[in-house]
Parts: sequence; structure tokens; C-alpha cells
Amino acid sequence: MEVTEIRVKLVEDRDEKLCAYCSVTFDDCFVVRDLKIIRGNRGLFVAMPSRKLADLCPACRAKNHLRARFCNECGHALAPDRAERDGEGRAKLHADVAHPIHTAFREELQLQVIAAYEEEAQRADEPGYQPRHTDLLDTDDDAGEPEPPPAPPAEPVEPIEPPQDPPPSEPEPDPAEDKPDRRNFGEGILP
Repeated sequence: MEVTEIRVKLVEDRDEKLCAYCSVTFDDCFVVRDLKIIRGNRGLFVAMPSRKLADLCPACRAKNHLRARFCNECGHALAPDRAERDGEGRAKLHADVAHPIHTAFREELQLQVIAAYEEEAQRADEPGYQPRHTDLLDTDDDAGEPEPPPAPPAEPVEPIEPPQDPPPSEPEPDPAEDKPDRRNFGEGILP
């Protein structure tokens, strides 16, 4: 399998741990999006696209992220240590959506992605920099689906004319009738 294109989108603040997002195209026919280039303690590395892991509430069986302290559906208190732990004792909160199976391919992919990132970062330091790829951060849930065709123009509707004579209305009540007589207010309460 050959990497045929790598698109890199730098983040605004490159001093943060997250340096960029990227998408990788394989054999001009398959793309993997949302890889992250992260600055770790031992240098740059590539994190594969992942999703948050979840479990079910014991009370109502609703799905909740592993960091949730209370159920999103019923409010039931959830156990704090529900996540599995890795060999170093860290909670496993995410699962890769797509990832290399062999170490050799992972290392080769990481080298190519980091090289593309460094090239884009170098271009960003030049005056008048414009990102080459602005389509990496699709925020719509329906990204990639074709837009529906525009709705046909509505047929003209004839306006409805108001009635000529307004219907007879009931006479307005006299406001004086609704108010209690306050002149003798409290009379007879005390001896």
C-alpha cells in the first residue's frame, strides 16, 4: 500500500501539544482523516483517528463516556474507575477507528506524515502563507454526502383578503365594576 497524498492543517497555536490535523490518501483510492500530529515528551508523533469509549449506566442502560461521573440520561452516580487500564496504569479512554496493524508500516507512515507537517510548518513561516488544504476540518455530521438538490420554486399563492366588516364584538367590561370598594376596607375586623 502506497501513501499517495498527505494533507496537513496546522492548528492556530503551534505552542500547544496538538500541532496539526492531517488526512492521508492511500493508492489514490482510500482516505483516512483526522490523524493528529502531537508534540510529546520524546518529540512529534502521529495519533490515529479515535473515538471516545463508553459504557452503559447500571440503572437505565444509557450510553455514557468513561469520564462521566453521572449518567447523561437519568443522573445516576457512576463508578469513577470504570475504564480499563493499560500496562502503565493509564485509563484507556479512546479506541482507534483506523490504525496500522504492523509496526513497520506505522513507523513509515509516521515518518511521511511528520515530514509533510514539517514542510507545511516551514511554509507557514514564510510571509503571505496561505494553507493549501482547508477541507480537513469538516464540522458537519453529513460531511462527504452530496448536498440535496435545491427545492423547486414555490408556486405563487394568491393573497387572502381580510373581511370587509369586522365581526361584532362584545362590549368592553366597565373597569369600575371589577374593583372592590376600598372606602370601607378592613371595617369590622377589630372591635
